Parts: sequence; structure tokens; C-alpha cells
Amino acid sequence: MLSFFKRLTIILLLLTETVYSKSYPLPETNSRLIGHRTQHKVVVGDYFHSISKSYNIGMIALMASNPSVDPFLPPPDTILELPTYMLLPDAEYKGIVINLPELRLYYFPNNSDEVHVFPVGIGREGRKTPKMNSFIKTKLKDPVWTPTAKTRAEYLEKHKTVLPQIVQAGEHNPLGNFALQLAYGKSNYLIHGTNQNFGIGMRISAGCIRMNPEDIEWLYNNVTVNEPVKIINNSIKLALEPNGQLLLEVHSPLSSETPDKEVDSVDIMNQFSDRSRIDKNAVKEALLFHTGLPIDVTI
Repeated sequence: MLSFFKRLTIILLLLTETVYSKSYPLPETNSRLIGHRTQHKVVVGDYFHSISKSYNIGMIALMASNPSVDPFLPPPDTILELPTYMLLPDAEYKGIVINLPELRLYYFPNNSDEVHVFPVGIGREGRKTPKMNSFIKTKLKDPVWTPTAKTRAEYLEKHKTVLPQIVQAGEHNPLGNFALQLAYGKSNYLIHGTNQNFGIGMRISAGCIRMNPEDIEWLYNNVTVNEPVKIINNSIKLALEPNGQLLLEVHSPLSSETPDKEVDSVDIMNQFSDRSRIDKNAVKEALLFHTGLPIDVTI
């Protein structure tokens, strides 16, 4: 018979098990809503980083959906809204689609009725991840990192340490164990793993797309060379659902970049021939607070 402490350990492990390769069935025709509403009750010892790891969601996305809660010391018994439901991006459901303001990667496998969704880290201010229509040029196992001169200079200034021109695979390689090289002119952009325990779902990289180690391993094993990759910049998503609901999902825009599609309250109103069905206050709140959650703005 297991001791109390052994049973408690097993229970805690089950409760904190991280979920990877989150898949959703594609919605019915003319719908863009996937997932379902999920809440988390804070217990002693919880903080947003551990919660985001447990549910495999982005740190910033979790903060946006719970703007009034301290991410480092959330009060016990607080009910958190998790960003586990969303509108599909405004792009063809094919291959890999990354929407930068969402800090999410969507993968639409060929001949499948599912979509896989992952949190990602993207380029920080000044080292932005570019929008692109591309494809997977090469799949790399145990990639070697060759930091640019600019990266080495930044590293020297920040850490007072000379960074090698070549970093071999291993625990000190920030690319992790798997990488997907994208075709983008002469630039070397990657979707890759990490050797760090933070940065997923944040603007923190030097321009590449960063994923959790387990996520990039799954993606590496499931995508093929020449698979299309589209990176877009849509901070506002709209969907007129088959049941008549108008759903509005707003993310914080990338500060210095022009979105692919400008959306304002007029565009939202134009979704309905009968504008009296739109809750104008709900629209204003969604555009103001950027919670990143789909909000029903119909009356």
C-alpha cells in the first residue's frame, strides 16, 4: 500500500502534467471558433509561469485574459480565465500559420480535420520577426548555432562574455534539439526549441520563432520539407458565426509594426445589416482591454 506522501506526490504530478500538441477539431462550415472556455482555480504555490506551462499556453496570453491578477503572486482561490478558446486566423488553413500578436502557431495537417495550436516566442522590439509567405526549407536535428555579429555584440554588452562564433548542439545551445529552417531570402529564420525555461509566449527572441522543447519535437516529427509557412500580423479577429453571433477577439498590437488588416468599430458594425444587434459598449471594451478572448458582441 502506498504511503500518504507517495500518493500525494503522484496526485501532484498528475495535476501538474503539461499538455503538449494541443489539437482541436476544425469548426463547422462558416465558423472560426475552436476550443472551449476553461478556468483555473489558483492554489498556493501557483504563479502564471507554472500555470502557462501546465496548460501549454502563452505567458502574455494568460496575463491578457486576467489583467487584474498579479502574475507572480496570484491570490489563492482566484478563478483565472484561460486562453484555451480562440478564433482561427484569417489565413488559408494549410501548413503552418503564425499570427504574431497572438504569439501562437497553428498547424493544419494535410487531409485532416484538426488544427494543432502552440504558444511561441517571437522577436523582441528591434529584432522583430518578419511577416512572410514561406515554406520549410530544411529540418534540423541537433542544430548548430552561428550567432550573428550583432548578436555577439549584444551578448558581450549584456553578459560581459565573448560568445563563440559557433555553438555546437548541447545544453548551451539556445536552439534546442530541433529546428525548422524557413526559406526567406538570404536570412536564416528558424522555428526552433530552446534550452531556457522561459520566453514561450513572449517577445523575447532575436527574430526566430521559439517553441517549447516538446512542441518543436512534435512539430519536427509531423511536418515535411516544403510545407507552407505563413506569418501574419492580425491583432483583431472577427467572425460572424453560423448561429448569428458576432465574435470579436482583440490582442495587443505589435507596437511599431503595421497590421495586415486595419479593423475599427465601423468594420465591426458592417458585419451586420441590422446594426441594432451589435452591443456597442461590448465592442468598445474589447478594443480597449485586449484580453485576447473571443467576445460575443451581439445583443
